[in-house]
Amino acid sequence: MTQTKVRLRRDAELAESDGSLRVSAPVGAFGLRDLPPGTVAALGALAAGDMTEAGLTAAVVEGDGEAGLLRWNMLLRRLARGGLLEYSVDGARLRPVGSGPLEPAAAPAPDTRVKLSRFAVATAEGGALVVRSPRHASVVELAPATAGILGALAGWTTPAELAEALPGLPVDQLLRYFDAAGLLTRTSEDEDQSHAQWTPRDLWQHAHSRGPRVTGRYGGTYPLGPDFGPLPAAPAAFDGPRIQLVPPDMELAAKSDPTLTETLERRRSVREHDPASPITVAQLGELLYRSMRRRDGFTAPDGQELVDRPYPSGGSIHELEVYPLVVSCQGIEPGLWHYDTAGHALERVAEPGPATQVLVRRARASALLEADPQVLLVVTARFGRVMWKYETIAYSLVLKHVGVLYQTLYLVGTAMNLAVCGLGGGDAGDFAAASGLDYLTEGSVGELVLGSKR
Repeated sequence: MTQTKVRLRRDAELAESDGSLRVSAPVGAFGLRDLPPGTVAALGALAAGDMTEAGLTAAVVEGDGEAGLLRWNMLLRRLARGGLLEYSVDGARLRPVGSGPLEPAAAPAPDTRVKLSRFAVATAEGGALVVRSPRHASVVELAPATAGILGALAGWTTPAELAEALPGLPVDQLLRYFDAAGLLTRTSEDEDQSHAQWTPRDLWQHAHSRGPRVTGRYGGTYPLGPDFGPLPAAPAAFDGPRIQLVPPDMELAAKSDPTLTETLERRRSVREHDPASPITVAQLGELLYRSMRRRDGFTAPDGQELVDRPYPSGGSIHELEVYPLVVSCQGIEPGLWHYDTAGHALERVAEPGPATQVLVRRARASALLEADPQVLLVVTARFGRVMWKYETIAYSLVLKHVGVLYQTLYLVGTAMNLAVCGLGGGDAGDFAAASGLDYLTEGSVGELVLGSKR
C-alpha cells in the first residue's frame, strides 16, 4: 500500500530563537515554546523533507516517550490548520501556495460520479504537471507516471472505474488530493448562473488579481528583481521622422474649458467625424499633452524610474504608451506614429500599408463607423515595467490603467469638442505586425478612435 508522507511546506522555514522554535511562511508565522526533544526532532525532520507517519512517531517516541504523541498530534493539526504542511504519495503531491487550512479530503465513495473541474489549469513546472483551481490555495503536482489521471477525469467517471482504468496508480489518494485542492466536481458547473457565467480565463484573472489568499505571493514582490533590472521609464526612440509638437496654453485651457460637471455630462462616445475638416496636428498634440505627457520623473529607492503624468498609475510606473495611427489629420502624414511623452513629439513608426490597414479596418468595424476613423489611438503596455515589480496583479493593473487613460482621453477630448470613442477590443497580433514590436515585450491593450466632430 502506498504510504502518505508529510513535510513542512517548501516555502516555510523553521528557525530557533531565544530557546524557542519559529515556523514562518509567506502566509504567516507562529512561535513554539517549551517543546520536548522528540517534538523538536520531529519538526526538524518535517522541515528537512518528506516523512512518513511511522517515521515521525518514532522520532517523537524516542525523545518524549509515547506520552508525547498526543501533544505531537495536536501540533501537527495546528500546522495543518495553518496551511503549513504538504502531503505526498508516490507520483503526486498536495501543496499549499496560499493561506488557509489544508488537509487531504476523504476519498469519494467508489460509485460517486466525479469529473475534473472545467476551471482547472495544468502547467509544466520543474518536471511535474502542476494542477490548480482558481479559487483554492493549494495545488496538486503530478509526476509523469501519474499525470494520466487528468485525461481519465476529463469526462464523468467513478473512483471504481478509475482504479480499473489506471491500475497501479494510487487512485484514492490522488482523488483525495484533487478534492482538497478544489479540482473535482460532482455536479455540472454550468447548471447555475453563478458558475456558468464565468469562463476559466476570466475566473482565473478575477480570483488571482483579487485574492492574495489563493496565491501566497501577491503585489509588490519584485519577482524579476533577482534576475533582471527595471526597464527605463521611456522606450527607445524610433528611427523614423520626428514631429515636434507645440505645447498648448494650459492657462487658456483652464479658463475656456467647461467645468468638470459639464464635461462629464456632455461626454459621449462619438462615432461620426467631419470629413470636410479633419482633426489637426495641434488638436492631436493638445489632447496627448493634456492626457499623456510626462510631467516629472524620479528614481525610487528600488532603482526603478518612476513618472508623473496627468492620470494615475499604480506605483507611478506608467507603462502605457500611445501610438496614433493617422488616416486623416491636418499637418501629419498618414501612418503609424508614437507619442514621446517626455519630449512631446511624434515619432514615425511605420508607413501606411497592409498591416496598418488591418488595424484601421478592425477599428472601423468595432466602432460601427461608416468611414475610416481619422485617427486610431492604439494604447500599448510595456509589460516589463509592471511585471518587474508586481506579481499576480500585474496584468490587472495594466487594465486598470487603460481604464483611467480612457476616461482621461474622453474628458479632455470632450472639453476640446473632439469626437472620441473607446473600443472594447482589438488584436495585439495585428499591432505587432504593424509596429514590428515584440508581442510579449510591448503589446496593444486598448484602442480609441478620434476625430473632428461634424
